[in-house]
Amino acid sequence: MPPMKPSDVDLLDFDSYVTGPPHEMFSLLRREDPVHWHEKPSGPAFWAITKHADVAHVSRTPKVFSSAQTTNIWDPPPEQLAILQGVMINMDPPKHISYRNMVNKGFTPRRIAMLEPFVRRVARGIVDDVAARGECNFVEDIAALLPTTMICELFGIPDEDRRHAYELANRLTSSDDPDAGGSGDDDAQQAFAETFAYAIKLAELKRKAPAEDLATVLVQGEIDGEPVDDLVFGTFVLMMIVAGNETTRTVTSNGMLRLIQHPEQRAAMAADPALIPNAIEEILRYDPAVHHFRRTATEDVELRGAQIKAGDKVVLWYPSANRDDEVFTDPDVFDIRRPNARDQLSFGIGQHFCLGASLARLQLSVIFEEVLRRLPDMSLAGEPKRLRSNFINGVKEMPVRFSPTT
Repeated sequence: MPPMKPSDVDLLDFDSYVTGPPHEMFSLLRREDPVHWHEKPSGPAFWAITKHADVAHVSRTPKVFSSAQTTNIWDPPPEQLAILQGVMINMDPPKHISYRNMVNKGFTPRRIAMLEPFVRRVARGIVDDVAARGECNFVEDIAALLPTTMICELFGIPDEDRRHAYELANRLTSSDDPDAGGSGDDDAQQAFAETFAYAIKLAELKRKAPAEDLATVLVQGEIDGEPVDDLVFGTFVLMMIVAGNETTRTVTSNGMLRLIQHPEQRAAMAADPALIPNAIEEILRYDPAVHHFRRTATEDVELRGAQIKAGDKVVLWYPSANRDDEVFTDPDVFDIRRPNARDQLSFGIGQHFCLGASLARLQLSVIFEEVLRRLPDMSLAGEPKRLRSNFINGVKEMPVRFSPTT
């Protein structure tokens, strides 16, 4: 078989992701065509950005590389575009700054520090529920529960609605995976509509019964002197249900899988919890939750000799940037002691740096600390199944076993 060429790369083939990110393709592009014009019959044409420096540059230059046409490779149906453009991740300055400033108060260091006792209590309860069983599906029974609980707690989502919120997040990010119940664009659009409808219901609840939660902050807030309406509130809920739930669950599952595969590093973390924060940065680098986000060129521009035209789609590939050997030594090696692991771009960089990064790091630290302390001999009880998606880099099922404890 002849060696692969850049023209052979197909980053839109979902089947290429069922065993993990297609690192062979990314490595080839970084080496031979780091700003690659990707044009296949299976989907839209775009520039694939695969180097760490270029992903950072594009992310920090919103005037030239805009988020406002949505951050998805595929253009949404016209009836959804206006709503999606009201999601903060699909905004450029100064509008993005106004929206971010309003919600920032829910993610201040003081607010995150206040949440730590609650996070620890929830994490202990999650492990309590599985410890005596000796086996579980790590994704559903451990990884998914803490971020779902935290987002619902932040927004004041009633207990009886929390399972529904979790299922909506699953459907929004799994529409391309038939095993996860996805049926393509129709299912994604239906999940989108249901999520927005639920958000409107939640806004009505908070206007009638305000509480100490982020949903109340939003419905009582103003943006540039204008009150927050249902459209604005709904887009915030849509973003947070996906971003705050799916991504942290994915990193937790990916991280535990790597620790099971590297028992000596797991043992070191269990013996010295001070290693956990850097290990989390390495997990984020090695297995980012999100494969890509898109920008759209607002003007003709040159990048590494490539002539990008106004209106072209420009797609940032995080698993590739995180394995750039110009930044990371031996990038394909998983190393919890990596000195510059925090240079990973999994939380983004620039104006769209993840709003909930501090909360995600807290949740990851606490759940790994709890699992490593109480279920130290966890091992795989079957082959993990990954999501068939080129957007979320997720494990959807991971059966594990461990010595039962009380």
